[in-house]
Amino acid sequence: MIVVEQPGLRTTVQDRGRVGLAHLGVPRSGAVDWYSAALANAIVGNETDAALLETTLTGPTLRFETAAVVAVAGAVADVAIDGELVQFGVAATVSPGQRLSIGTARDGLRSYLAVAGGIAAPPVLGSRSSDTLSGIGPSPLVAGDVLPIGAAPFTSSTPFAEKDGLPSKAMLGSVLPSAGRAVRVVRGPDAAEATMNSLCSQVFSVSRHADRVGVRLTGAMVAGGGEAATAGMVGGAIQLPPDGAPVVLLADHAVTGGYPVVAVVVAADLPIVAQARPGAALRFRAVSMAAAREAWAKVVEGLASAPTFGR
Repeated sequence: MIVVEQPGLRTTVQDRGRVGLAHLGVPRSGAVDWYSAALANAIVGNETDAALLETTLTGPTLRFETAAVVAVAGAVADVAIDGELVQFGVAATVSPGQRLSIGTARDGLRSYLAVAGGIAAPPVLGSRSSDTLSGIGPSPLVAGDVLPIGAAPFTSSTPFAEKDGLPSKAMLGSVLPSAGRAVRVVRGPDAAEATMNSLCSQVFSVSRHADRVGVRLTGAMVAGGGEAATAGMVGGAIQLPPDGAPVVLLADHAVTGGYPVVAVVVAADLPIVAQARPGAALRFRAVSMAAAREAWAKVVEGLASAPTFGR
């Protein structure tokens, strides 16, 4: 078991989300930065969709009642066990009675704490994810919560030993906004050519209206906003309200919406938006569907070669 002593700013249990239920009005939810979540799980030997903890800006303090193997990926922050710093992005062992804390993110917004065996919270509709919009799944952590740990997937007695092939700093930071690359998008169903040109020709800032549901951007107004017939929405969809300020939908978005969808962020780049804290700059670059599929294939291939322990 893990006992939550301090929950952090907003820490939730997440996995890959609730797949295939949008037609029933159930959002997917799941880790906003799916890449960092999958990487953290891979480091401790879990399946990449095992449940773990997603922190927001400032992480929790947790007391472990049993020995465990842990790793943190995503937004880089100080990780300490009983006050002693451990290497970020590398598996470490926690002994019974020890406390693990995750500090304030220095770059990016969300960190992911994986525990070998996963967080064994009760699944709801096939997922352990906390959906902050609908309230489905575990509630955000509060002090005093107790989190069960599943059975560790490895057989080695020292899965946390240092090995060749540990994640490089470049790999860990590849999805952060500081990487400086444009976010790739494909043209949406409601976009005129002038709208796409406007969207991709300027730099936007992430506003303070940013959470797991979506990110509202500020900057010059993009033409083409307004009302539209209600339609199904997907993660990464860029809606354009009447005021012309784009909104990028994230994991907890509603399954339908009534604003024009002018573009969709390619899946491989959605973690960049997920890690953009208020004030961060974002710019977009239009690509073809073929390029979007190729980008996804490269990310999947990279995760398949991510280091695991005890396998």
